[in-house]
Order: sequence, then C-alpha cells, then structure tokens
Amino acid sequence: MNRLRSAALPALMFAFFLTPAGAESPPNVVLILSDDQGYTDYGFMGHPVIETPNLDRLARESALFRRGYVPTALCRPSLMTLATGLYAHQNKTTGNDPAATEANRAHAQAAGKDSRELLISHIDRTGALPQWLAKKGYVSHQSGKWWEGSYERGGFTDGMTQGYPKPRGRHGDAGLKIGREGMEPVLNFIDRSAKDKKPFFVWYAPFMPHTPHTPPARLLDKYIGKGVHPRVAKYYAMCEWFDETCGTLINHIDESGLRENTLILYVSDNGWVQTEQGGYAARSKRSPNEMGTRTPLMFRWPGTIPAADRPELCSSIDFVPTILGATGATGPHDFPGLNLLPQLKSGKRIERDTVFGESFAHDVADIENPQASLLYRWVIRGHDKLLLTYDGAPGKMRFPPQSGEPQLFDLKNDPHEKKNIAADRPELVRELSRLLDDWYVADQRQSGKYISVPPKDGKKPARRRGDKAK
Repeated sequence: MNRLRSAALPALMFAFFLTPAGAESPPNVVLILSDDQGYTDYGFMGHPVIETPNLDRLARESALFRRGYVPTALCRPSLMTLATGLYAHQNKTTGNDPAATEANRAHAQAAGKDSRELLISHIDRTGALPQWLAKKGYVSHQSGKWWEGSYERGGFTDGMTQGYPKPRGRHGDAGLKIGREGMEPVLNFIDRSAKDKKPFFVWYAPFMPHTPHTPPARLLDKYIGKGVHPRVAKYYAMCEWFDETCGTLINHIDESGLRENTLILYVSDNGWVQTEQGGYAARSKRSPNEMGTRTPLMFRWPGTIPAADRPELCSSIDFVPTILGATGATGPHDFPGLNLLPQLKSGKRIERDTVFGESFAHDVADIENPQASLLYRWVIRGHDKLLLTYDGAPGKMRFPPQSGEPQLFDLKNDPHEKKNIAADRPELVRELSRLLDDWYVADQRQSGKYISVPPKDGKKPARRRGDKAK
C-alpha cells in the first residue's frame, strides 16, 4: 500500500504541473438588479439622506461606473436587454404589455394565441443568458422580477416565477416575495450549488424599492424622524431595505468561501424620482432623461477585477458579453455591447465614448414592429447628449409634452438637462444624428423639424415613414 502511494505521488505532481493555468473553475455570477431607483439615491453617489451601507461597500470593492446607463428606462425592456444582450428594437420587447391595437389583434388571430403569449415568445427566438451558461455546466436561479413566462422558459434551472398564464403571472408572481419575505430561496440555491461543485448564475431582481412602498416601521420612522415628507420617506426607507437584502446576499457569498470566485454585477432597471404627491416625476422612469436612464454599474470580482472608480461611460448592454467573456460561454448573436473584462482586469481605459438608448410607449403598439411604439432615440458622446423625438403610438402615461425639436444638452455644465442648446449647435446636432443613424435607421417618422444627415456613401438616405417622396 505504501509502495502504491509513493508511486502515485510523482504522477500526481506531474499531472498538476501539466494542468493549464486557465483550467481553474469558472466564476459564479450574481446579477443584482434594483427596481425603480434613482442614480443619485445611494450613499456612495452622494445622497444626503438615504443610507446604503452594503451597496457603499460593494462600490468600494468594485469597478464602479458612476456614469452607467440602461438603453431603455422601463422595467420589462430593461430586463430583457439584461437577459438577451440585445437592444429593445432588436429583441422586440419594447414595453411592459401588449396594447389593445388592431395590429396586435391581427397577430393574435393569425397565431391563435393571446397577444401576451406572443410578446413572451420573443425570448424563444432570441434565447437568453442562462441557456448559454448552461452549455458550460452552469446552474441558474431566478428570483424577483421576470416577465417572460416561467423561469424555465428563460433557461433557468431553478427559480420562483411561474409566469403567464398562471395567476398573477404578469411579471413575477411568487418571485416577487424575494427580499420582502426573506432570502432563503437564493441562499439555499447557492449552498446547494457549492456543495455540488457547480458554477452558478443568480438573477436577483427583487421588487424593491418598487411600489408598493411598504418598508419596515423601523426604517420608515428613521426617515420621517429626519423631517422627510412621509411619501418620500417611504421610498427612502425602501432603498435602505433593498440595501439590507443585498448585504445579506453578498455576506452569504463571502462567508461561504465563494468571494474570490464570484463575479457580482449591479444595475438598476431604470431611474425614479419620488414626488410628495405620490408616484414618480415625469423626467424619471420611462423617460430618456438622466433620472430615467442613468444608473451606477458595478463589477466585483476580488483578485481579478481591481476596485476602481471608472470615469468612462458604460451601459447595461455590456453585461451579457462581459459575463460570457468571464465564463467562457458563447451566445448566438453578434452582441452590440462590449466584453469589458480585458479593460476591467487591466485597468486600461475603455476605448468607447458613446452610448445609445431608446424610449418607447409603456404598451407595445405592434408586437412585431418595435418602431410602432418609438418615442425617442438618444445618444451620449462624452458629455454631449442628443434626444430625437418620434411619432410612435404614445400609449398610456405620455411623456411630458415636447415640441418635437431635437434636444441637445451639455451634461457637464447642465447635468439636469435644463437648457436645450440644439439651436446654438446645429453642427453638433447633425453629427450626433449621424451617430444615431449609424446605430440604426428609424422607420418611424421623426417629429419636429427633420435634421438632414448627408449619407457617407453618397446614397440617398432611407426615407422615414410619413415623409413625402421627393
């Protein structure tokens, strides 16, 4: 027996030295999604009242992008981008619900299916991140917000949401209990996966701080005691309650010995400005303005990604390609976002100074034609931001009335977008308009005065629907 042991030892040592350096186990991935939280509403972002100690610590330990953005500032399309790595006009999920339009009735009649099912079916065509990770041996867990039917339909191996057509299946059903009623489903999944030595992906998207704003009395009393209006205090308390759940999740990972081999990403699906009258302000959620689209983005992977306060622009469109790059998985699309992992690991600057986005009606006017609901396209290059308005079906809860003219803002000197300088900078408007058309050409008619963009190749520019032939 001793001879067998002594003979085996050199062989084991030889095999160890032949093991390639890249053969270490792939990282676990945890995606934390806040729901309806303004980019200013964190301690680390400088809020004077809201306390978020756990996310403050995550920010200190992460590559933090304070100028992060989501392409579409509404729950479902924002989450669909995080699931597919595609813009809303690509994955066709532009709003939360199908509108009761002739177009959607025709689609439903032709398919013999409910229009809600047809909207969900877009994920069958695109596929989703959990499916691509599964091919690399990952198990995955869904909790919280999820609009695309059951968790299995998105490729998750475990989850909480049963989805449409189950009762309360619109956007989460049982999944919406996570955080508000405990963390056990997620924590137990992590423990099982670690015990089975399986790499895991966690989709943690609690219905927080989203309405209903029903925080614990201990937190609500704290903010009311600071002189905050009761309706605003409820929202502030929800932000801190959400922060506590994030702390529970992150601490569990660290205390389970998984800290060094877990990539944590953080994003909010869209912004929010709580009003004293109740509800959110017009230039926040759903709008293309900064309080709608901007969010801090974080990437924590101790020992692999150095903590840094990154000055560059970043977008949630980059999350899927970055996760695929970290895990060695691949997806079926030519993803429009960037795999940021090389720059995150090296600390080198990201060679991109432009991010894009689009806003649509709350309800989808035409399930098969994303641009039927198009209201805005926007681009930010450096600190210059251009908004173009389109004539898509407005649906319910319209944006604040606009003239339809291009809106140009200098975010460095005017971060709250108070002064439209488009009339003073027509050349810059044309330049940024060309960037938008290089991104994709809108079929929907642009409202207001059309800014002509000379084509690069000498060809006649594509005619927008509604424009008269010349």
